[in-house]
Amino acid sequence: MRLQDLISECTNRLTLAQVSFGHGTTNAHDEASWLVLWSLGLPLDTDTTLIHSELSENQIHKAYKTIETRIQDRKPSAYLTGEAWLQGVPFFVDQRSIIPRSLIAECLVDGSIDPWLSIHTSQVLDLCTGNGSLAIICAMVYPDVKIDALDISVEALEVAQINLKRHLLEQRIKLVLSDCMEHAGGPYDLILCNPPYVNSKSMRELPEEYKAEPHLSLYGGEDGMDFIKRFLSDTPNYLCDTGVIVLEIGHERNNFEIAFPHLDCVWLQTSSTQDQVVLITKHQLTAFLQTQ
Repeated sequence: MRLQDLISECTNRLTLAQVSFGHGTTNAHDEASWLVLWSLGLPLDTDTTLIHSELSENQIHKAYKTIETRIQDRKPSAYLTGEAWLQGVPFFVDQRSIIPRSLIAECLVDGSIDPWLSIHTSQVLDLCTGNGSLAIICAMVYPDVKIDALDISVEALEVAQINLKRHLLEQRIKLVLSDCMEHAGGPYDLILCNPPYVNSKSMRELPEEYKAEPHLSLYGGEDGMDFIKRFLSDTPNYLCDTGVIVLEIGHERNNFEIAFPHLDCVWLQTSSTQDQVVLITKHQLTAFLQTQ
């Protein structure tokens, strides 16, 4: 059996098993390619069309074993391989932290936040940092900023520390154990936040792959807004006068607008949507809170 044939067979197995995707891939073929290449110790950018040699029985067995584990355990492939990518940047990941996939990373890389920043932007907060991926990408995009990366989970911060060391950013990113803004510094020019926002109904309907992630990182209460309400109420005290918040809310725009009626804000366009990442200036947030 050749490599492409093996990937096709594994694609069929994943399809028949009806596994769920969304943690680095969106379809069975890409998932199978990832797991087969990883099982064989091949780079993930390998051009499989150029490899025509026959695989050994041992290689085939290794790949099938990995695919079977993926099917039986229903864990995301990132947890099986110990690695995930966001905007082309590799990160170590395990079940101590959520798998990085925030659309905020796209907004950082494509420059859509830049109009609200300036040459004086120097202090950034990444709240709910998880494995540190957004803080790290932010540091790469803006090489002159200092970043505080906060999370309530000691275990998630342990994973973040591994990634800071991997990307040589221990001097520019400070990890802080904090319940919401409790131990934040500031004032910040930019606050990034990908909080727990999944509502109760959606939590019950999540595929098993998502339930393998830390519950604390996903569940946002009955309407998904519990953490966000607390965060936005506290945040003005930690923003400089020209500061902005970039907040991811997933598929919760309706609940967000019910919870924060008449909050003036900007919805940032991403490759897949224009209603999952919101930008709020300090002026907009302060004006809204004064009406409450």
